[in-house]
Amino acid sequence: MYTTQMDAAKKNIITSQMELVAQKENMNVKELVSLIADGKVVIPANKNHLSLIPHGIGQRLKTKINVNLGTSRDCINLDMEMKKVETAVNMGADAIMDLSSFGDTQRFRRMLIKECPAMIGTVPIYDAIVYYNKPLEEITAKEWLDIVRIHAEDGVDFVTLHCGINKSTAERFK
Repeated sequence: MYTTQMDAAKKNIITSQMELVAQKENMNVKELVSLIADGKVVIPANKNHLSLIPHGIGQRLKTKINVNLGTSRDCINLDMEMKKVETAVNMGADAIMDLSSFGDTQRFRRMLIKECPAMIGTVPIYDAIVYYNKPLEEITAKEWLDIVRIHAEDGVDFVTLHCGINKSTAERFK
């Protein structure tokens, strides 16, 4: 039938996510569908993020609040990070960007997706370094793409892709 919100919009299919976003934005759903079909609005809504309360981002919509957090060398306490998530959502965060770069990143990401109603974003290259336990310049294209796939399968709603990074650039960071 459809694979993405944009695909649905281009087929003039109104999804439950579109209906909810239109209602929250005080917008006619057909107008929202048109904006999505034209690529002017996105609804990051991974089908595997079952706790998600969807939001729209883009033209003619309200500004959204994103909160960055995640595990690091300085703090690998998953419970503490989840308390930050709870506080952020209670304060009105629409999205949580998981910048985890140390520890059990996969477990934390899966906890986020299971428990957090906000849109979840990640930076797969950070996770690739942790997952494969090797320097950035040694990570192959296949390994990196495998991590992107894992994030999508886990239920991540959006990702930041550092597409300008290649092996030569990674070497310069040393």
